[in-house]
Amino acid sequence: MPTPKPPSLLWLGFVLCLLIRCCYSDPGSNCPKTNTSLINFISEFNMVQHQLRGVLTILDDCSFSVTQFDMLQGSDVHWWGALGPDFQNLTAGFIVSDQKLNQTYKNASLVVNLMKNVTWDMIKALAVWDIPTASDFGDILLEESLNSSETIAPSPMPVNGTENLNNSSFRLEREPTMFKNCKELSKVYRIRWTLREDEDLIDVGLEGAIGIQNYMAFGWADPNASEKLMLGGDVAVTGFTEEGIPFADDYFITKYADCMINKDGIVQGVCPDTMYEGSDPVGLENNTKMIYGHRKDGVSFIRYQRPLKSVDKKYDRKIDPNVNMTVIWALGSIKPPDALRPYYLPQNHGGTYGHLVLNVSEHVDDCLGPLDAEDKEDQELIIADKKEPLVVTTGPTFHYPNPPNPSKVLYINKKEAPVLRVERGVTVKFSIQAGHDVAFYVTSDPLGGNATLRNMSETIYFGGPKAEGVQASPTELDWAPDRNTPDQVYYQSLYTQKMGWKVQVVDGGLPDMYNNSVVLDDQQVTFFWTLSKNSISIAARGDKKSGYLAIGFGSEMVNSYAYVGWIDDDGKGRVNTYWIDGRDATGIHPTNENLTYVRCKSENGIITLEFTRPLNPSCNREKRPECNNIIDPTTPLKVIWAMGAQWSADRLSVRNMHSVTSNRPLRVLLMHGSAEAEEDLRPVLAVHGFMMFLAWGILFPGGILAARYLKHVTGDGWFQIHVYLQYSGLAIIFLGFLFAVAELRGFVFDSLHVKCGMLAILLAIVQPVNAYLRPKRPAAGEEASPKRILWEYIHVIVGRCAIVAGIAALISGMKHLGERYGGINVYGLSWALVIWFLIGALTVLYLEYSEKKRRRDRIFGRSNWVLGNGEEEDIDLLSPSRAIEEKESHPSDRMEVQLEPLSR
Repeated sequence: MPTPKPPSLLWLGFVLCLLIRCCYSDPGSNCPKTNTSLINFISEFNMVQHQLRGVLTILDDCSFSVTQFDMLQGSDVHWWGALGPDFQNLTAGFIVSDQKLNQTYKNASLVVNLMKNVTWDMIKALAVWDIPTASDFGDILLEESLNSSETIAPSPMPVNGTENLNNSSFRLEREPTMFKNCKELSKVYRIRWTLREDEDLIDVGLEGAIGIQNYMAFGWADPNASEKLMLGGDVAVTGFTEEGIPFADDYFITKYADCMINKDGIVQGVCPDTMYEGSDPVGLENNTKMIYGHRKDGVSFIRYQRPLKSVDKKYDRKIDPNVNMTVIWALGSIKPPDALRPYYLPQNHGGTYGHLVLNVSEHVDDCLGPLDAEDKEDQELIIADKKEPLVVTTGPTFHYPNPPNPSKVLYINKKEAPVLRVERGVTVKFSIQAGHDVAFYVTSDPLGGNATLRNMSETIYFGGPKAEGVQASPTELDWAPDRNTPDQVYYQSLYTQKMGWKVQVVDGGLPDMYNNSVVLDDQQVTFFWTLSKNSISIAARGDKKSGYLAIGFGSEMVNSYAYVGWIDDDGKGRVNTYWIDGRDATGIHPTNENLTYVRCKSENGIITLEFTRPLNPSCNREKRPECNNIIDPTTPLKVIWAMGAQWSADRLSVRNMHSVTSNRPLRVLLMHGSAEAEEDLRPVLAVHGFMMFLAWGILFPGGILAARYLKHVTGDGWFQIHVYLQYSGLAIIFLGFLFAVAELRGFVFDSLHVKCGMLAILLAIVQPVNAYLRPKRPAAGEEASPKRILWEYIHVIVGRCAIVAGIAALISGMKHLGERYGGINVYGLSWALVIWFLIGALTVLYLEYSEKKRRRDRIFGRSNWVLGNGEEEDIDLLSPSRAIEEKESHPSDRMEVQLEPLSR
């Protein structure tokens, strides 16, 4: 049998081509191309999460293609169809393709087939959807008006290597994130741009995996500069405000320094153009136009546009699209506006900067894949404390971390859907005020909304249908996570999905390590402490992202001792101590306090500092100011705080000034484990002080002076004045006492003022009782009985002791007022009280001199005596000259009466 001839090479090639055509032909070749108006529809994906980018083209009734596709990996991601891009429609959507997207995509090109039972008329919005978290990574609205007034003028972009786009069907998303070109400046920083030379514009996008408090700067250097390229640079500085609003402003660099205004009004440094010549004068303008910005997955993105040629020839550089030009860039922290500089100003970039030569007309695309930030969690972090309740409310959504989401979400302590951190074994208190239509609960299900309705199982750790309330009638509940609680659970609403977010459950923390804690003024810093015999351990934790955290002991930053914690350029936590005696950087003086067990860390931008220090520093107080930083546990410690963008251990400057600070100090009662706010003087307490001054400073002393120096007046007028003033003073001190008790809701004997005041009141009460029990006065010429003499001694001694105690209460009251409220007014009142006492002392000295002179004249007969004025009360039984006066006034046992002269 003859051997068969092998097939020719031509035949083999034909078969191979046939197989390739069968396997790789247009997947929609069998689909009709006349049943949809969306054929050749081209649009960008709207980036929602996971740094998703791409350009979609609808090929036919059964397929579509995606080019330039970037996406960070998800868990179970699919192509998803819905009737609209809103929360209700997307959550009720459906899978449209068998293709899964469970990987990271880098500038990929895909052709996707729709399922056989799916047609384009069923899809109004096409999304990339993660099923377990119900997350929208990105979407496109297919039937949106192509001529929408809200869209931005399109910038043609290459698709599959061509630029022949049908502009009638091309739509640029409201949130444009794609450009024709992309250049990698560093591993965490990119610039994207699209040149629109016919419009004399360039669209620029800055993208950085940086902190939310950092800026991104990019611009053109002085073409005549050969070194120090930053000087004379025209740059755009972009970032986000403290409210999360993106901005892009036009800056000019005149000096390697922060923007400053010297005494002559000259502006120097890295400053906005408008600061050099005033606010947008004629012929000058901020030529950087903000277009769009977002912060997603730990990546900041800002899109702006500027003209190639500007009318400002002094502070703006001309961009020539046909030549190579030197561009400069930098990353760093940014300082929020203040009263002198109402702009967000860049700080020292810390070595993260550079330059390169760029021709904007040349096509560049060296950005391989999406930026992947190490810290993707931008949500606020709230760390629960066992003493402070967490207030649960609802509010509008602005930056919900897992879109799509309902129109209102859960707020905790006025923060939108924060990450909540709790500790095992530490009871967390909740005050639920979210409304009767929101039942708060903690669940294993990331979506909430009662997972059983979705045929999903969940474990409920806390809360339920009864965990609802309103502000007028909140529901107070406690939750104690135990060792069986998973590391991550979710707080949600039982009735609506995706209103809450993550709960991190950790082992032990600051509340377990320290015996006491209080939240300082403005609810943004928590202060922890533990007292020991001779030292105190202190910790402070911010509740807001910042570059540094400072706490101070004093009524305000000036004249206070400060402890500053920050992370240096090497990533090491630092804590330094300072004495502050001025309001600028020159008034901050480093000190060398004896701190031990020093720690500082930053977690998701939240600074925590810890240290231990002696209560009473053992050093020379005259040579070292920190030696006066004594902590007395028995007296309130006034604590203040501040936060800012940047700190340094070396030379301090204006960039180290705080951006947010406490409005007033909090008086921390170290031994009681509590605190009270420093507040304005309450009117009732002011009335209390005035009434006590009226009683102990005027009425009681006046009554004593009347009894001491007015006995020579005819009749018993001195006695009436004495009695009326004493009883009036007694009534007033009772009223003042009742006012203070009512305002303070009781009192405790924990201060010197209260002790002195109660002693003075007790002695004042003894006086009327003593007066009621006084023995009968002796008749004229009779010897006073021993009981009478003893009574007079007791009456005088108790009265004078009451005055001394009352004056001590007034002085200690002023001291207590100064400790509680501080301020210049207290010192003024203290000096006024001292002057009043000096006037009183001089008055007593004068009256005492006049009384001695009167008695001396009486002894030697130089005064005129009137018959009938020799009452018993005229005689001071306690006077040391009493015996001599009686002896010389009555030289014999017979009573002698001296008559008045008849001739007057």
